[in-house]
Amino acid sequence: MYNRILIANRGEIALRIIRACKEMGIETVAIFSEGDRGAAYLELADEAYCVGPAKASLSYLKIDQVISAAEVGNVEAIHPGYGFLAENAHFNEICRSCQIDFIGPSPEAMEALGDKNTARAMAKAANVPVVPGSDGLIEDEKFALEVAHEIGFPVLVKATAGGGGKGMRVAANDLVLGTALAQARAEAEAAFGNGGVYLEKFIERPRHIEVQVIADHHGKVVHLFERDCSTQRRHQKLIEESPAPNLSPKQRQAICKAAVRMIKGADYTNAGTVEFIVDQNNDFYFIEVNARIQVEHPVTEMVTGVDLIQAQISVAAGEPLPFQQKDIKINGVAIECRINAEDPSKNFQPCPGTITQIHVPSGLGVRFESHVHAGYQVPPFYDSMIGKLIVHQPTRAEAISCMLRALQELRVEGIATTVAFQREVLKHSEFVEGCVDTTFVERSGLV
Repeated sequence: MYNRILIANRGEIALRIIRACKEMGIETVAIFSEGDRGAAYLELADEAYCVGPAKASLSYLKIDQVISAAEVGNVEAIHPGYGFLAENAHFNEICRSCQIDFIGPSPEAMEALGDKNTARAMAKAANVPVVPGSDGLIEDEKFALEVAHEIGFPVLVKATAGGGGKGMRVAANDLVLGTALAQARAEAEAAFGNGGVYLEKFIERPRHIEVQVIADHHGKVVHLFERDCSTQRRHQKLIEESPAPNLSPKQRQAICKAAVRMIKGADYTNAGTVEFIVDQNNDFYFIEVNARIQVEHPVTEMVTGVDLIQAQISVAAGEPLPFQQKDIKINGVAIECRINAEDPSKNFQPCPGTITQIHVPSGLGVRFESHVHAGYQVPPFYDSMIGKLIVHQPTRAEAISCMLRALQELRVEGIATTVAFQREVLKHSEFVEGCVDTTFVERSGLV
């Protein structure tokens, strides 16, 4: 097992990893930018090093600075968390060349799965259903039209690199397709440095279901069941839950087994998430693999009892998974709300500023993951998420009631947050009935 780990991240996930390491008896080295200097959670690390100015491109994304901190800190491994360098295969490879373990998959698996077109081909090879679409990248408009006519409009133009909804456009007919191609390519090139796009049949009003998996270096791949992440806005997740509501045992088994086949076929190790969309006929299709820990991993932890961060660390250190697939059971229901420093009344405009007071909810089955506190200055340089509120109860109805109570108790003063908006979502009839799809927030009139 490792003696010292560097955490190549900030905020809530950095604190989460520090806590996991402390319980395992592992020392931690944190990094911070000038924008995070003085953050209280840094005091919980054994050492902390500044890696640059507030701007992420000059600090948290600065590979040479992160590696320098790791070498000065004399660490054996780096945990990248999520975001920043977490899915950067080049950084992963540099860690390897510096003889520092990267707590995640190999750079080869990460690079292959990071390209959605390649991942799509790998899914086909593993007999995992994929959305009908182009075999390979779209090179010209003529080929795009041929594919679109074969699979039928509407179609989705999709960037092969990156994520977060960037480089995606829907085309409903021949006239729109050319413009959609140009826009998606330009956006993908600007965001990811890769303008490659491919075409898929556009699935209307899909559910977003993802399966948590973990694989060790001894050939064992285990799934920890699924999460429903359909409550989202502009491809950004807002509320996640496990298990997915209104999913039959047969569907659950099929989608989880497909995820395991995908991971085995990719020669993947460590934690990862296989993401699917489910159409209105309850057919599921592979979309991508997130080769890292997810923001929403706590809901899986709550229903399975597995500490995913500690499992990641153990697997990276070469230890075999201590459980079999038959050992993993679903216990109750967990729901997570992402608490963002945003103003829903102003089109979810980010609201950096000083948190003057904060009251954190508690009680049976309530968990709050956050690095903020009264007096904390929410910086304008990073993602606006300031915490995650998670509840765990025996039934979904009880979990919703518990979350509503916890959201009412959670008071963050000094800045605008999404708390009140999430309460309205949880009370909406479609959410209560478990009938949410990815278009729900826009259709509901809540925004």
